[in-house]
Amino acid sequence: MSDETNRITRLEEMLAHQAKTIEELSDQLADQWKIVEQMRTKLDRLTERFLSLEEQSLEAPSITRPPHY
Repeated sequence: MSDETNRITRLEEMLAHQAKTIEELSDQLADQWKIVEQMRTKLDRLTERFLSLEEQSLEAPSITRPPHY
């Protein structure tokens, strides 16, 4: 094989390796994005629940005289 053929072969191998790496990284990114979306949904639900509980706790009981008065 000539030097030019060897060079082209090495470049093709490098390109194939890089394409595989990019595909793997893309898959990992997609998986992590799903996890982020799940966490965002859970955080939204917890925030709503917290605000609801906070609202309930802010309802102060009516002021009444103690029984000994």
